[in-house]
Amino acid sequence: MVAMTTKNKLQSFTSRIVPFRIWIQSAFLLVWLDPLRWRFHSICSPVFHCYSCPLATFACPIGVLAGFSALHLFPFIAVGMLVLIGILLGSIVCGWACPFGFLQDLVAKVPTPKFDTPRWTGNLRYVVLIGTVIAVPYFFGEGHWLFICRFCPAGALEAAVPNMVGQAVAGQKIVWPNALKLAILVLFLMSIFFVKRPWCRVLCPLGAIFSLFNRVSAFFLRFDADKCNSCERCHKLCEYGIEPEKSPNDLRCVRCLECTGCSTEALTLGSIFEHSKTTIPPAKD
Repeated sequence: MVAMTTKNKLQSFTSRIVPFRIWIQSAFLLVWLDPLRWRFHSICSPVFHCYSCPLATFACPIGVLAGFSALHLFPFIAVGMLVLIGILLGSIVCGWACPFGFLQDLVAKVPTPKFDTPRWTGNLRYVVLIGTVIAVPYFFGEGHWLFICRFCPAGALEAAVPNMVGQAVAGQKIVWPNALKLAILVLFLMSIFFVKRPWCRVLCPLGAIFSLFNRVSAFFLRFDADKCNSCERCHKLCEYGIEPEKSPNDLRCVRCLECTGCSTEALTLGSIFEHSKTTIPPAKD
């Protein structure tokens, strides 16, 4: 059947690329980081990456949302881009393309004890999104200490730190980040050695947006109970404390697709673009 052929091709493609996820993440850095200084800051990228970074190619969508909220304007293009990508891919962008997530994945490879965060902490992402990206900017403007860019660890690590290094090298007075941003940066740098993707799992407002599409996106994780032998290998493959066979499109999932590596193939990447075709039995004589 056509559906089975398409499904097999998608499964085959997924199984081939998952082992090379780290290299695909590395390749995306060539898109988000531009040493030639070709800047397109009037265009949003779909990833969490501070536009004030000396190498940033595009604008940060969260910064754009917060800035427009402070101006009491609606960012139609930015929201449209996020919705379009969310409807198509869900949080696949988080697992495969985001440079801030990639940084956390790299540090997670350091052999230190790892701890899971409580399930409820994932809801804090929505608090950050509604509170610091939308409500605080709208009611108090960009100067409020809870404006997202005032404490964002990506802004501190990718913009403030390089600027401080440049100032020190040039013999200029070093401009330090505010105390809140510096404290959050220190906590972030400490936590990434002991919790896998702590920012993504607990506080990322962009991840909160994409996660809302996980259960309705064009590409999704499919669980086939008939193939599952309850070995729970998918639990070990998932690095984010999710039980994939119970909730394959969980809001906490960043869709790294590592769980599809189970040999039973009970978990596979599915798509609405798979079409079934009724097979007509041969006519009898």
